[in-house]
Amino acid sequence: MKLFTSKQLHELDQYTIEHEPIKSIDLMERAAKAITKAIMEKWNARKPIVTFAGPGNNGGDALAVSRMLSEQGYKVTVFLFNTKDKLSEDCAINRDRLTSRVTKFTEVTKGEFELPQLTPDTLVIDGLFGSGLTKPLSGGFASLVKFINQTPSTVVSIDVPSGLLCEDNSNNIHSNIIRADLTLTLHQKKLAFLFADNQQYIGKLKVLDIGLSKEYVENTPSDYTMLEEQDVRKLLLPRDDFAHKGSMGSALLIAGSYGMAGAAVLAAKACTRSGVGKVTVHTPALNYGVMQMSVPEALVHIGGDDRYFIESVDAEPFDALGIGPGLGQNENTAIALIGQLRRTRAAVVVDADALNILASHRAWMQQLPKHIIMTPHPKEMERLDGNRYNTDYELFTKARELSTHLQAYIILKGHHSALCLPDGKVVFNSTGNSGMATAGCGDVLTGLITGLLARGYSHVDACMIGMYLHGLAGDLAIADIGKESLIAGDLITYLPTAFKLLER
Repeated sequence: MKLFTSKQLHELDQYTIEHEPIKSIDLMERAAKAITKAIMEKWNARKPIVTFAGPGNNGGDALAVSRMLSEQGYKVTVFLFNTKDKLSEDCAINRDRLTSRVTKFTEVTKGEFELPQLTPDTLVIDGLFGSGLTKPLSGGFASLVKFINQTPSTVVSIDVPSGLLCEDNSNNIHSNIIRADLTLTLHQKKLAFLFADNQQYIGKLKVLDIGLSKEYVENTPSDYTMLEEQDVRKLLLPRDDFAHKGSMGSALLIAGSYGMAGAAVLAAKACTRSGVGKVTVHTPALNYGVMQMSVPEALVHIGGDDRYFIESVDAEPFDALGIGPGLGQNENTAIALIGQLRRTRAAVVVDADALNILASHRAWMQQLPKHIIMTPHPKEMERLDGNRYNTDYELFTKARELSTHLQAYIILKGHHSALCLPDGKVVFNSTGNSGMATAGCGDVLTGLITGLLARGYSHVDACMIGMYLHGLAGDLAIADIGKESLIAGDLITYLPTAFKLLER
């Protein structure tokens, strides 16, 4: 699914109006009906409602919703803020349609007005500003937002919590953003909704389909997409009836150090579940017994040191290499790592300690092979860049820049993991949950993507299938065992079910 910027969403509205064709006021009415339905499904007419409407089309939506709720027996008090005596055309029409139907209507034309009493039982509809906002709120609107945030009322925001910008909030004033309990957004998630530090403003999120132009959506390119089930299903390779292990690919994992055999075990187990024909694990001698007992399906190759990876190995016989889980950051390991990356011609996945070593030797990053796959979590990404970032959007932007600079595939891990492609485009993942915030889940992803590469998938397809299956396995796991007790091994247990669901 394409994700459009706020500018493109405005163009989508206009295209729908011109080509459906439909009047803008009627499109607003359509949106208001969808919002009203969502509110009525959650709260009955005994719930007192206070609406705060701004002067633009977001305010027009709020006024239309207030009218519709009133017609269904809800008690609605409305405040329309028209301090510059300039309403959008559709907002003005909805003001005229509204005034005689709600419990109380106040049009605020000056800076001062009598604040309403907002109790824990009150439902606040936030319709001050939507996706058209281009700068932080200030003045009276900022004060109003702070007042709403300090009340015990439940807040529903229309389309976007007022004050939140649709993309970059790096320079926003965070105290001047509505903290919604529920956001009813139109057509699609906004880019800002995909970043963890904005979750505090969004609350629960529900996307409402209001029938915008499919033609525009199909024909308009976007730098951002959301990966969905039907996308991944199309990518799956068939398994030939005459296949044998030699024809299904061979994966090499360089993982583990003394005391960190578990990371190698998790990566290897996930790799064996990827569909690949053979998995070989190169690990220090002291991990030999652990590996043989834990993953009997894998071949185990012992390095020259009992505790650490200290010498690169011949990767020529292999179709893909995954390196990093539990590797440690010994200086000899670091030298072996860059030597390994220089000599390997197969597809490469770099994670965990391999990323941390590169962060400590950033000059080496210019020597990385093109199309390398890197899977950092946010802290690892900061280390790679050598900077700290105030917002997730800034960190995301840096990952995107690094992927184009290195011509690499970078999966910035998170609730909506972002696959940054060498051409600057980004694919966000739609699976996964907070139960996966536990040690070892990244090792599982590394093993899974390495196996998919060896199995014969392209770099981009292996990344997309891998991160989708990884999250889907987590979603299937919590459906049975819940979030609190989820461990990384559970993802491996549910990988076969995740594959089966996609193969249906």
